[in-house]
Amino acid sequence: MTERDTAIVVKPGAVSFDDLARVLAGHSVVLDPSFWPRVEAAAEIVAKAAHAAVPIYGINTGFGKLASKRIPPDQTALLQRNLIVSHCCGVGPATPEPVVRLMMALKIISLGRGASGVRRAVIEQLQGMLARGVCPLVPQQGSVGASGDLAPLAHMTAVMIGEGQAIVDGKIVSGDEALAAAGLAPLTLGPKEGLALINGTQFSTAYAISGVLRAFRLARAALVTGALSVDAAMASTAPFRPEIQALRGHAGQIAAAATLTALLDGSDIRLSHLEGDERVQDPYCLRCQPQVAGAALDLITQAARTLIVEANAVTDNPLVLVETGEIVSGGNFHAEPVAFAADAIALALSEIGAISERRIATLVDPALNFGLPPFLTPDPGVNSGFMIAEVTAAALYAENKQRAAACSIDSTPTSANQEDHVSMAAHAARRLSDMADNLAAILGIELLVAAQGITLRAPHATSAPLVAVVAALREQVPALGADRYMAGDLARAAALIETGALPAATISVLPSDPFPRLD
Repeated sequence: MTERDTAIVVKPGAVSFDDLARVLAGHSVVLDPSFWPRVEAAAEIVAKAAHAAVPIYGINTGFGKLASKRIPPDQTALLQRNLIVSHCCGVGPATPEPVVRLMMALKIISLGRGASGVRRAVIEQLQGMLARGVCPLVPQQGSVGASGDLAPLAHMTAVMIGEGQAIVDGKIVSGDEALAAAGLAPLTLGPKEGLALINGTQFSTAYAISGVLRAFRLARAALVTGALSVDAAMASTAPFRPEIQALRGHAGQIAAAATLTALLDGSDIRLSHLEGDERVQDPYCLRCQPQVAGAALDLITQAARTLIVEANAVTDNPLVLVETGEIVSGGNFHAEPVAFAADAIALALSEIGAISERRIATLVDPALNFGLPPFLTPDPGVNSGFMIAEVTAAALYAENKQRAAACSIDSTPTSANQEDHVSMAAHAARRLSDMADNLAAILGIELLVAAQGITLRAPHATSAPLVAVVAALREQVPALGADRYMAGDLARAAALIETGALPAATISVLPSDPFPRLD
C-alpha cells in the first residue's frame, strides 16, 4: 500500500483542511474507533423509535410533504430503498471523481458524529468503497441545496445498495458489479438510514472545498504574476511599503504587500528607473495590488473558515440526541452557509482575474507599457505578438464576471412548497471549478506576457525569485520572437499556474491561514 492509498483516521469535529486536501489527492478515510460507541448508541435509539406508536419523521413516516403518512415497521426497508431510487434524478455530466470521493469522506465524518442514527455497517460501507476504488457516478445537476443535496447524495447511496452506476478503474459499471468487484455486498438500509445518507450538504461542500483550495493556490500565483508585471512595466514598488498597509490594517492587504515586496527585492529593473522616471503614479492594476489581492485573500480565508466548520458538521434530519434519547427535527440540511461561502469565493476568483487582465492589457499597450514594443513582439506589424492572447484573457474574465453573480439569493421553492426557501449551494459551488479553470488561464497569459516584458528589458534583470520564475517558464515555453502557434504556450503556462510549479508560488502569504501547506 502506497502512502497515497494510506487511509486518514478522521475525528469528526476536528478534521482539518490538510485532511480534506489529502482526500482530494486520493487518500481514503476511516472513522476514529473512539466514535463507534456513540454511533451505535444513536442507532439503537432509532431502532426502538421505528416500532413506536408515536410518528417520528423519516423513521416511521413518509418524507417531505408526505410526512403525515405512517409507514408500518415491515415496510421500513422498502421505504428506505424507494427513497433512494426515487431521488436518483440527477442530470448532466458526471461529477469529477476527486469531488465524489471527498463527498463520501464528508458523509463519513458527518455520520461519525453519532447524531444521525445509522448503524456502523453504513459507515463501513462508505469506508470500504473509498478504500477499494468504488466511485459512484454522480450527475452534477439536480440539487437546490435545500433538504440536503438530495439527488447527488442519492446517486452515491444507490451504489451502496447495489443500484445505480459507479466508476471503477476508469470504467462505468453497475452498482452491484462495482461492489462485487471490490468484494463488498449490497447494503440493506435500516430505519432512517437512507434519509441520513441523502440529507446533508456534502455534495455542495465537497465542490466548495475543492474550489476554495484552488482559489487559494491561484491567489498566491497571482501575486507572483503581479510582481512580474510590476517589473515588466517598470512600475513603482513604493505603494507596497508596509507603512501604507498598516494604516489600513487588513491582514490580507498587509500580507500581499509584503509578498510583492519580497518578490521584487533586489531587482535591477526596479533600480534602473528610480531616477529620471517622470511618471507620478502607476495604473491601479499595478499600484493597488495589495488592496485587491489582499481583499480577495481575506474573502477566501473567511470562506474557508465557514467550510471547515461545515465539513465537520452534522447536516441531516432528524437528529438523534444521544444524551436525552430524543429524535428532533431541525434544518441543518439547509446549505445557506455553503452558498454564501461559494458566492464569496466566486467574487474573489472574478476580481483576481479582473485585475490580472488589466495588467495584461497595460503591458501590451505601447501607450502604457513604458517603452516596450506594441503587443510585446520584437517586430510589430508583420507579427501580432500577444495581441489576441490579451483578447482571450478578456473573454475569460468576462465569463467569470458573469458567473460571479450571487447564487444564494435565487431561491426557488420546491416539494409542493414544503421546501419554500432553498440555498442554491450546489451550483454556487459547482461553478467554482469552471471559474478556477478560467482564472488559471488568465494568470497563465499574464505569466507569458510579463515574462516577455522582462526579457525585453535586458540587459536589466529582475529579482532573483522572479528570475527563477521566468527560468521555470522558459523550460516549457521559449520567449516569443516571430509569431507562432500560441495555444500550446497558453496551455503550458496555465498548467504551471495551476500546479503551483512556479518557484516563487510557494511563498506563504498568510501565516495564520486555515489552509494546508501546498509547497
